[in-house]
Amino acid sequence: MRKENSTNAVNEQFLFQVCELNSAVAMISGRWKSQIVYSISQGNNRFHLLKKELPNISEQVLGRQLKELETHAVIVKKEIPGTVPVGIQYVLTNKGLDLIPILESLCDWGKTYAEGKEISVCPMA
Repeated sequence: MRKENSTNAVNEQFLFQVCELNSAVAMISGRWKSQIVYSISQGNNRFHLLKKELPNISEQVLGRQLKELETHAVIVKKEIPGTVPVGIQYVLTNKGLDLIPILESLCDWGKTYAEGKEISVCPMA
């Protein structure tokens, strides 16, 4: 955990104030967060289902990423009524649902260039 008055923390705070893009990217940055959000949107809303969908993620990392997404109000944790022991499911908030088309667009953009689309310099407008 870093100190609140460290150079990194101060710079991060400044960037968040300059442009909301920086705070948005920070919310979904991390190796697994975007996949977790997308997977929840596809119905993998329980811990074991997410673990099955993303077999290379450790349970510790999955738990931490879920907690961070919950802290940023992208998901909420809900109890499943009538389960013993109490079952937990993860549900996207409206903030999380609004993120899905953005993630899909980013995925399409990544595929386009991964498939070899030519990169060129655009003339200045």
